[in-house]
Amino acid sequence: MNQSVSDVISIKPSVWMVPQVEALLDLPFSDLIHRAQLIHRQYHDANAVQLSTLISVKTGGCPEDCGYCPQAARYHTSVEDQEMLSLTEVIDTARAAKAKGASRFCMGAAWRGPKQRDIGKISEMISSVKALGLETCATLGMLKPGQADQLRQAGLDYYNHNLDTAPEFYGEVITTRDYQDRLDTLDQVRAAGMNVCCGGIVGMGESRQARAGLIAQLANLNPYPDSVPINNLVQVPGTPLHGTEALDHFEFVRTIAAARITMPKAMVRLSAGRQEMSEAVQALCFLAGANSIFYGDKLLTTGNPESQRDDNLFQKLGIHSI
Repeated sequence: MNQSVSDVISIKPSVWMVPQVEALLDLPFSDLIHRAQLIHRQYHDANAVQLSTLISVKTGGCPEDCGYCPQAARYHTSVEDQEMLSLTEVIDTARAAKAKGASRFCMGAAWRGPKQRDIGKISEMISSVKALGLETCATLGMLKPGQADQLRQAGLDYYNHNLDTAPEFYGEVITTRDYQDRLDTLDQVRAAGMNVCCGGIVGMGESRQARAGLIAQLANLNPYPDSVPINNLVQVPGTPLHGTEALDHFEFVRTIAAARITMPKAMVRLSAGRQEMSEAVQALCFLAGANSIFYGDKLLTTGNPESQRDDNLFQKLGIHSI
């Protein structure tokens, strides 16, 4: 890139082109973090982090071929196909999450998309969790017409449906659904009046240009997502992406900063992969504009830092939860 630092910093486009995001990622590290921190402080409390807890209400047996996912039925991993959790199990977990300080409760299911009979069960879970005073989020796969409205009526606040990566790299990771399928579901979520939670995964062997492409795609959604989870690939034996060269942690921090700069009002979530990050790397992510995490010892099927470990880090950094 031939753009100077001042040229890049002055960019406030209505549409982010991939070369513009690449130019951000190419900045000297201190300049990039400084820019991200300035924007972060303009729109957010710089010392506050939102806590979400994630639970798998239906684990394993997914027919998709996402190369990163241990829940795909076609891969030989330690994750087995399980029945949906009971309403009591979900409520008990949500109540415990709230007691520990979580403000949002996210429910995930390993489906290509929910059947109509599933919507009824999930709706009951949503209503019950909402009654506890928690924000509700669900990630259930592709939605059919009318399902987003049903979920909204049940009290769902956020629907998560990630783009995963840039359009040009997408086919290297997933072949059982295409990019437009994901965009169509996001359109239904917005039309139903729900908040969009949408991000992606880095460290899947993609180039920096592909990471810039992912950020540009997210930033150019109209409007851009309310919540943007940035996941660092958790490699699981038995999945096609196991053995991929790990992404450099500084490159991950750069991606967080680019997300903050291009989507200034969004909650940028430091998501999967935190267990492999040191406290120093996580602190850099918060400095770069991350202001949300998944809080609790487990994500859908993979590990997450223990709550006490997060509490200790927040105390060291002077961060409070929201």
